Formats: sequence, structure tokens, C-alpha cells
Amino acid sequence: MAKKLEGKRILMAIAKENFRDEELLTPKRIFGEEGAVVAVASNERGTCKGMLGAEATAELAIRDAKADDYDALVIPGGLGSPEYLWRNGDLHALIKAFREKGKQTHSICLSPAVLAITGVLKGRKAAVYATPESKAELEKGGAVYVDEPVVVDGDVVTGRDPDAAEPFARKIVEVLGKK
Repeated sequence: MAKKLEGKRILMAIAKENFRDEELLTPKRIFGEEGAVVAVASNERGTCKGMLGAEATAELAIRDAKADDYDALVIPGGLGSPEYLWRNGDLHALIKAFREKGKQTHSICLSPAVLAITGVLKGRKAAVYATPESKAELEKGGAVYVDEPVVVDGDVVTGRDPDAAEPFARKIVEVLGKK
């Protein structure tokens, strides 16, 4: 059986500290099983620490990533997302470059707020790990908050929390596999 993401390249952008382990590791594994090449970027190159103790190696800094090199951008969440990703100008520029080139951007947990901040979620339904701050960012960005594990609106997939990591990843496989 053909792998659904054969030939696809996915960039996962994580916080350098306190990314949510399973929101990186589960999708990364699933994307790989489906044939995608997955790269990890963060605030800087090197070792990143997960909330539950996992370590991940960021092969490149977000500022050095180029939308032309990938088919999709996936942004895991965790407590590090508001601190390291929400106001990260390099990540904002990267998200905008992906969108301008018609490429997909997906996020889970606290990270849909980054998509809202950059305007990606304007007029779209989206899930987010519901905190007053994350819901406020979705509202400011014109998103319609939906309390469901995974929400697909057009070519954007958002996930609510770590429990949604696997269905989030499988939905991205479905959406990206069609492109």
C-alpha cells in the first residue's frame, strides 16, 4: 500500500523549552510512517526540552527555515508555546511565507494562538487548549473557537490538547495527502 505522504517534507516548529512531548513525538512518528521527511526547528538549533522530559534536536533555527523547502508546517504546543512561539517574529514571518505559497500550517494545544496572531485563523473554526489567554488570542485573530479534539477548516488542522495528538496527526496526513 502506498504511503500517503511519500515525497512530502514537513517542518515541525517547537518551543526550545516545555514543548508538549507527545504533540511532537506522535505526529512526527506518524508522518514518518506515512513516508514524509520531518525536520524540527526551534528558537535555536540544538537540544530542546519537553514538559514531560523528552529531548528533541532542532536541526535548524526557525529564522533559518524556508517555506520553499517544505510542504507543511506543524506547530506543537505545550507551556513553552506562549513564551517562545506566540510572539516570535521569525515564526510569524515563516507562517506568512507558508500561507503566501499556498502551503499548509497546522497547530495543536496552545499553538493555534500563533496561527490566530498571524491571521491564518481569521474566519475559521479552530480548536485550542482553552485558557483565558489562548481563547482571547483566537478571538482577537477572528477565529471561531470550537471545543472539539480536532478541527479541520479548509487546509488548516488544529488540535485541542495532548490527547488529540494522534487524531490530529492522522487528520494532517489526510489533508496533506490530498494535496
